[in-house]
Amino acid sequence: MPDGGTFAGANAYPALVLNADFRPLSYFPLSIWSWQDAIKAVFLDRVSVLNEYDVEVHSPSIALRLPSVIALKEFIPAARRPAFTRFNVFLRDHFECQYCGSGYPTPDLTFDHVVPRSRGGRTSWDNVVTACGPCNLRKGSRLPRECAMIPRQTPRQPTSWELQENGRSFPPNYLHESWRDYLYWDSELEN
Repeated sequence: MPDGGTFAGANAYPALVLNADFRPLSYFPLSIWSWQDAIKAVFLDRVSVLNEYDVEVHSPSIALRLPSVIALKEFIPAARRPAFTRFNVFLRDHFECQYCGSGYPTPDLTFDHVVPRSRGGRTSWDNVVTACGPCNLRKGSRLPRECAMIPRQTPRQPTSWELQENGRSFPPNYLHESWRDYLYWDSELEN
């Protein structure tokens, strides 16, 4: 059980996980592990500890500070092609309806087939866009030109890099100060 500070359970003291090149495995969702998984990886010699919390865990024979930032010892290459998922479509489109341009939280978004399935449209990167409920209902099963609802961006398959860059636009609610040197949110660049 951790000592020092308050212990808030298994979700307390997460470790930021960096790839072997010292970049986060992912930005959105931010790559973090529980303190238990981080400690296990340290003991299995799979990670290097780059920063620690001021909190320790104890076993009968050892005391160990909890890692706050770890880097994998073996590089994991990013997938060349991102998975076609609802979440990745939302991330590609910056969580904005591609018809009205309004941003929404994920539960309030849906996706729309630009060419409706009833008209032969496929469920694929190049035919699906993020939509809010009202716009999706208004468009219905019509083609964009029939209802004057043209998507703001032409749907296409993004690269993994693009999704990571888009994810950096949405920092998580919680960022431990020891993580800031490894992330690029709120960082001032020199001229």
